[in-house]
Amino acid sequence: MNLRELTEQNEFERLSPYAAKSALSKGRETRIDECDLRTAFQRDRDRITHSKAFRRLMHKTQVFITPEGDHYRTRLTHTLEVSQIARAISRCLFLNEDLTEAIALGHDLGHTPFGHTGENALNRLFPDGFRHNEQSVRVVKFLENGGEGLNLTCEVIDGIENHRTECSPCTLEGCVVRLSDKIAYINHDIDDAIRAGALSPDDLPKEAVALLGKTSTARIDYLIRSVVKASEGGNYIETDKDAYEALNLLRDFLFKTVYRSHPLSKELNKIDRMLEQIYRYFRENPTELPDDFYVQGLSESELERNICDHIACMTDRYALKLYRNLFVPNSWV
Repeated sequence: MNLRELTEQNEFERLSPYAAKSALSKGRETRIDECDLRTAFQRDRDRITHSKAFRRLMHKTQVFITPEGDHYRTRLTHTLEVSQIARAISRCLFLNEDLTEAIALGHDLGHTPFGHTGENALNRLFPDGFRHNEQSVRVVKFLENGGEGLNLTCEVIDGIENHRTECSPCTLEGCVVRLSDKIAYINHDIDDAIRAGALSPDDLPKEAVALLGKTSTARIDYLIRSVVKASEGGNYIETDKDAYEALNLLRDFLFKTVYRSHPLSKELNKIDRMLEQIYRYFRENPTELPDDFYVQGLSESELERNICDHIACMTDRYALKLYRNLFVPNSWV
């Protein structure tokens, strides 16, 4: 037996009966030869981490736009924190940690520049609407690797597509990532808001803090333990009712005091207008799209789709530089 086969055998012996087994994967859209070292899910993880879309996450906004401080989260550090939380939960529940990691690392590959503001702008501009989870699937199926995609397994693609709260992944590993995403962004966004002076620790809802803890470290630890205890031995992923209500209380608090706050909303409105101008510019000048996104003979709907893909792939700094090049005159002196 080679190393991959030994790992696959070990999964059957060690993991929960409800865990996804790499040897039983539904496979890939395009069949490839098996690797003698890595399982299917391990190969997916590696394909994601070596992709261009993954590297671009380091220059995409999480909440605070192009912050000057070195310690604010980006979309990449958010992704890594989700992966850490999800792996910890999966390990404790004897789920497939490789599948969990692959889904977590790929879940936000389709996110726009400037976070959810960019997502909302494209959702308004693109006739078919825009959702970052669906765009992440487009990235791994069609946009990466010169248009060939990453050819990931069905289980990883399902977890990426269904990582939003209202969705239903087909594996427990996908369910772990879906909940870990929420645990991660709520707690690190609180951290960043406090660092930016937008919040004080004393502002947080007292009921939530009393249960979950005063620091993000304490709250994440409490929530991981809650998920493990509530889900142990079952074919489901959940947390206890009180912990989940406290988590949602913190989320509602963030929306009210940070995400929709007046200082931040002023900047977000500027971003919305900037992305709209870029979108409309390419709509009127399609031949100026990069070669990857323009060929002659595109239908109206195909052109709109390609413009949307191009903008969604941009980093914050690329979008800002492009906007200056397109709309801000250069000095003559």
